[in-house]
Formats: sequence, structure tokens, C-alpha cells
Amino acid sequence: MRILMISDVYFPRVNGVSTSIRTARRELLALGHRVTLVVPTYSHAGIDDDDDDDLIRVPSRGVPRDPEDRMMRRGYIHRLLPELLANRYDIVHIHTPFVAHYAGLTLARHLNVPVIESYHTFFEEYLYHYVPLLPRSALKLFARRFTVSQCNSVDRIISPSRAMQAALVNYGVRKPIDILPTGLEPSQFQIGNGARFRLEHGIPLDQPVLLYVGRVAFEKNIEFLLRVFKEVLACIPNALLLIVGEGPALGSLQKLAEELRVNNSVKFIGYLDRDTELLDCYRAGDLFVFASRTETQGLVLLESLAQGTPVVSIMHMGTRDVLEHARGACIANDNPQVFANTIATLLRDKVARNRLAMFAPLDASKWSSREMAERLTNCYSAAIQSKSICSVPSPRASA
Repeated sequence: MRILMISDVYFPRVNGVSTSIRTARRELLALGHRVTLVVPTYSHAGIDDDDDDDLIRVPSRGVPRDPEDRMMRRGYIHRLLPELLANRYDIVHIHTPFVAHYAGLTLARHLNVPVIESYHTFFEEYLYHYVPLLPRSALKLFARRFTVSQCNSVDRIISPSRAMQAALVNYGVRKPIDILPTGLEPSQFQIGNGARFRLEHGIPLDQPVLLYVGRVAFEKNIEFLLRVFKEVLACIPNALLLIVGEGPALGSLQKLAEELRVNNSVKFIGYLDRDTELLDCYRAGDLFVFASRTETQGLVLLESLAQGTPVVSIMHMGTRDVLEHARGACIANDNPQVFANTIATLLRDKVARNRLAMFAPLDASKWSSREMAERLTNCYSAAIQSKSICSVPSPRASA
């Protein structure tokens, strides 16, 4: 099968969407499919480790209020058409709802192939963090209408979780929706060296460490985690909170840590290499803490579980699919004091914590990237078959 993917974001921009695309593409290639990926250039980019002849970097410009992202130039994408037509693709897969969505629809029309779209981001609980001048109710209505319009313009939707599928149906999306989470690659199960990470960052081996990994963005609810951590310190004064990643909320969170007087017990660490440093980092944590209410899946929860680091998290939206039956995780209330008490209890009880750690990799093992890629090809086949049936003229039309 020949697949054309297009996205407004990809490495070196690090987030869940980039990771999801890379994982799916690697597994599809391993299954014998050919996947062309169209993504933006980045001003700070070197050559990515999986850049190849089928990865097309499109000239792009900056995005207002978001220095991490880029906007592809649609004119350049259209100029790729002769080259793309020669490749005789079977399907177009859109991953993001901005330039990539509209360019993907145009490409699919010219290529005369079906188009599917992955719905990675819960915009209803996302936009107001970045457009604060408009009422939240108005932004929520806009997000829903925008989502319905886009989803109903493609042939099939891929949702990473049951909760996101239910939300889309409730909005009024009429197209078929397949539930297909991002899987974990085998490399994510290679056990990191937590002691090495602690040594490199000056963290005593016996110091209790809480860990957050992910985009440092307003919608991730990291502010809540800092307020929780203040309560934890009242019980366990030598605890340390690691916040790993970068993003637009970094300065705001650093300021809040100072206001809460926890800054001496919080370390902000930037991006880490996913296949080496990040594995060590997960392994260095005693507990992984998470409080985002906008996740369509929560891939970092799986990555932590794969390393045997227990999770303490609220269960909302896409994280439900990961956490609902997980034996290596503890579901916490979204009240700061109650959340803090859950953490403190586990930090004091090594036996209970070790029990969670024992089950954590077993939880993660159910999310194989190879299995998810095989299910993705089934989604592609269903879209292609449906398109083929719709293209056959009816007897009445032929007459």
C-alpha cells in the first residue's frame, strides 16, 4: 500500500503528535508499506534521524504566539502535485487540522483517493489557553463547529480513545470513527538507568522524586501539579519534582514555583533524547504525576509504565483508556490536597509502590506499536473499499 501522510508538526518539534506519526510510519514501513510524509521545515532543524527520500520538508513560516510551531506554505505543497501523482498513492492520511487539513483534502481530490484524518487534539479544552481575550463559551462553540466541519469533510476519522470518539459523535460528526491509540515501540521497553540520570543531575539516590514529562504548556495543568507539590513538601520536605520538556508555559510555571516557595525543590529540565536520556529519566522517578484534562490518549503515561515507574494521575478524557484497568497506576482526585495525600502515602509505603512498579510494564505491554499499525492498515483498507464502492455507478445511473 502507498500512503501519503501530511502534518503541520513533526520532529524536531517534540510532542505527542510527532511521536504518534513517527511510530506509525516506522511500523508501516516495517510491514512493507511505502509512506511519504509531508511536514514543515523548522528554522532550528538539523537532519532528523529518520529523514529520507519519502520525507518531504515544506518551506514554512512562524506561527503568531507560538514560537515552537511552523505554518507550511500551501503553494509549495501544490507544486508537489506532479511528483505525487506519479507515485500512485492509495490513500491520504491527515494528522493535523491547519494547513495540512486543507492541503490534504486538495491532494486527495487530485489523486482521486480516499482521505482519513487523525483527531489528536481536544480543541474544546485547548483554545482558551491561547486566545484568552475571547469568552470560553464562545471558543468552545467555535471549536466544536470547526471540528465537525473538518471531520465531516473526510472519509473516515481515527480517534485515539473511546472518550474522544464519544465527544466527536456528540458534536455531530457523521463519518465512521475508528478507535486507534498510539502504540509503544519496542525501544520504549528497554529499561533505562535511573541511577545514572540521578548522578548526572546531582540527585541523591535516596531522594523521593516525582516526575512530569511532556509539553510544558498551559493545557497540561502543570500549575495544578505545582500546587499539589507544595502540599507534598509539607509532609515530605526532601521530595523533588522534575518537570521535563519545553513549551510556552515554562516562564509562567517558574514564576509560580517561586511564588509558592517550592522553586528550590523543583527542577525544570528541557527536552531529552527519547531513546536514551528520557528512558533514564523515567526510571529515575519514584512516581510519575499527571493532571492534564485535555489528553486524547496520554502517551507519556504508557512510556512511564513501560519503565516500571508507577503513575499517579487524574482520569479524564483519553487517559481513561490507559488508566482504567492499569494495575501500575493510582487514580487520584483532582483536589490538590487529596492528590497530595495519595502521593505522600505511596512515597512512604515502599512495598505498595514496588507492587505498582511490578505491574506497570505489564500494563504498557498491551499497547504494541506493531499491533496498532496492523489495525491502521485495516482502517486504510476500509476507507479504500468504501471509496471504491461509492465510485461504482448504479445501474440506474448507467442506464
